[in-house]
Amino acid sequence: QVQLVESGGGLVQAGGSLRLSCAASGSIFRVNAMGWYRQAPGKQRELVATITRGGSTNYADSVKGRFTISRDNAKNTVYLQMNSLKPEDTAVYYCTANVFISDYWGQGTQVTVSS
Repeated sequence: QVQLVESGGGLVQAGGSLRLSCAASGSIFRVNAMGWYRQAPGKQRELVATITRGGSTNYADSVKGRFTISRDNAKNTVYLQMNSLKPEDTAVYYCTANVFISDYWGQGTQVTVSS
């Protein structure tokens, strides 16, 4: 079994920054792609960013130039640096990781951006 634990969410003013972390633990031989999704109230969960084990990244258009995803393979940890935050970035942010042939999800961390 694989567990993902997120941290780093909170309340920030518009224009501010937050850094999310997500550590994978458990029965892990190799973590493949990792990523972040978010879900705002009344909306569907959407992709924020993904990163392959080799470091290739993909971002939603809405966060390009403001968010940066990175990972530490030795620690099985993925990060999301969020700058220039906007009120529309308010959501629960979920970490995901692909291990072997299964996708795992964290419990989510709340990010609230005040105007």
